[in-house]
Amino acid sequence: MAWKPSEISDQSGRTFVITGANGGIGEQTTKVLASKGATVIMACRNTAKAQEVADGIEGDVRVAGLDLASLASVREFADSQGEFDVLINNAGLMNVPFSRTADGFETQWGVNHLGHYALTGLLLDKIGDRVVTLASIAHKQTPKLWVDDLNYENRRYQRNLAYAQSKLSNLMFARELQRRLTAAGSAKRSYGVHPGVSATDLFARTETPLDRISKPFVRLVGHSPALAAHSSLFAATEPDADPTVYWGPARLMGNKGPVEHAPSSKLSQDRELWRRLWEESERLTGVTYKF
Repeated sequence: MAWKPSEISDQSGRTFVITGANGGIGEQTTKVLASKGATVIMACRNTAKAQEVADGIEGDVRVAGLDLASLASVREFADSQGEFDVLINNAGLMNVPFSRTADGFETQWGVNHLGHYALTGLLLDKIGDRVVTLASIAHKQTPKLWVDDLNYENRRYQRNLAYAQSKLSNLMFARELQRRLTAAGSAKRSYGVHPGVSATDLFARTETPLDRISKPFVRLVGHSPALAAHSSLFAATEPDADPTVYWGPARLMGNKGPVEHAPSSKLSQDRELWRRLWEESERLTGVTYKF
């Protein structure tokens, strides 16, 4: 039997922080958790849009400003939070033109990975239960991880490879975080998940003609944001979910289907690369984890 959100137990008394919750998968995740009695903090750059979404959701839903493209904003948000149960690193950009964050990082890698790396580290002592980080089947599309040039200082920018690198980094980060938590004897858990393919606003921000045609195509091969949110919801709430498993759809090459043990690339399983990515992320952000 495929897992469904109806299996989620009462979440009253539990608090979830979700980045990028003002649309798509994040919005659907927020709706389900709030309907189960959870308090949900929508951590979003566009707080006005987030508040419109929050106003349409029944339950205890709150909005807080967070710009993952700014380490100053990440620190300000982290300082403002009290203790909570689950962090869902959901926000992301996909295949956008080249630009740099406020701190000079290539934007896709800076937002998708470095922002979440810094956020998780700054919040770790406030998280009571677990961290869920959204990767993607796109992590398989990069032939390597350019650890010596993650920030595109010395190579030509290719937006699709930059996105793939950021999603590979998300998965490696989730796995290395779990490895370090286990080594420290911590009961906290770290999950890497993927949502499959879904026609969210990610497919409308490339600033190319594809913005007009990609969503209808994706609807044919993928599944709805509500179904795509199942991976995050499962990892965030299932008491016995194995944190060493990459959870997500596995049908139609991972495009859609129920939550199950999803395959990942051989590259994503390289533990030495996990360590090197972690150390480079620590160096660039200045955020050191305390286990």
